[in-house]
Amino acid sequence: MHKIAAFILIILAVALIYLGTKNGILPPTLTGIGFIAIALAFMADNRK
Repeated sequence: MHKIAAFILIILAVALIYLGTKNGILPPTLTGIGFIAIALAFMADNRK
């Protein structure tokens, strides 16, 4: 279940980072970076 959530978060993060940088606005870009951090935490939790 964590793997699926991490995959969805990474897809959302890429979309947010793309839209944020394309339009020159910072909040979606920062949210995308946060989603990547959460996805990495989910994947690290899954390895244990």
